[in-house]
Amino acid sequence: MATKKAETKVVKATPKKEVKKVVVKKETAVKKEAAPKKVAVKKVAVPKAEKIEAKEPKKVVTSTIEELFEAGAHFGHVVKKWNPKMKKYLWGAKNGIHIFDLEKTVSGLEEACKALTTAAREGKRIVLVGTKRQAKQMLETEAKRVDVPFITQRWMGGLITNWKQVKLTLERLNSLKLKRDQGQLKKFTKREQVLFDKEIARLERVVGGIAMLKDAPEVIVAIDTHKEKLAVKEANNRGALVIGLVDSNANPDMVDYVVPMNDDSAKALEIVIAAFGKALEVGLKERKDLAAAPKENDGSN
Repeated sequence: MATKKAETKVVKATPKKEVKKVVVKKETAVKKEAAPKKVAVKKVAVPKAEKIEAKEPKKVVTSTIEELFEAGAHFGHVVKKWNPKMKKYLWGAKNGIHIFDLEKTVSGLEEACKALTTAAREGKRIVLVGTKRQAKQMLETEAKRVDVPFITQRWMGGLITNWKQVKLTLERLNSLKLKRDQGQLKKFTKREQVLFDKEIARLERVVGGIAMLKDAPEVIVAIDTHKEKLAVKEANNRGALVIGLVDSNANPDMVDYVVPMNDDSAKALEIVIAAFGKALEVGLKERKDLAAAPKENDGSN
């Protein structure tokens, strides 16, 4: 009987060891479950950044419409002075003045900028033309910034159709400036030097902005196509590309890329000219990158 009691005591002692083993298994299970939680937090952070980047281009378009509206780009000319061919770009009329559809204005501006970027990337000869008082200074400043030929005083007749004669004028200007800088004009009398300076100033005023041109322009950007109708006409005769700001009194058929808007508002012109400048800057940068790419590949090989 004593032996049977001893056996029962041994059997009761064994479950205590198994309880300890179960506790250890629970601890390991908790540790294994903690790891995937940290990984899940990192994966969630990536798509948030992508959504923010995707919304940025939409804000640019909206702000452009608002800026053009605030600048008065939607005002056309008096109803009596309109060109019927501009009807598809107009929203309607109010108080006897035509109102532009700014959605079409923004669309036309985007297409014009794309065309400018492509032309600059392909190395085409581009000339910015704006002789009206509101656009002169800002157009010249932007053209000099991106290093593109410009005309702000007067369109020189025959610039495209009679390039040979214009080229002689440009060569005369560049030759006189070079001789003056090298001091070769000092051998002349004071009176003759004064006459040379006056000639340089006159030529600089007329063709100074296009002195870098080596051949006739291939792309014309006209601020107010109605005022620059001579430039637009020459470009059409020789097949040059025309990008222009077209008001309600102008003919859009002579323009390849129409930006329908008020071309008399200084604030609106500032917005559009800045957009043209950025488009040219992007195209010229892409051209430089393409020109530098073969050299980098040759060096790596």
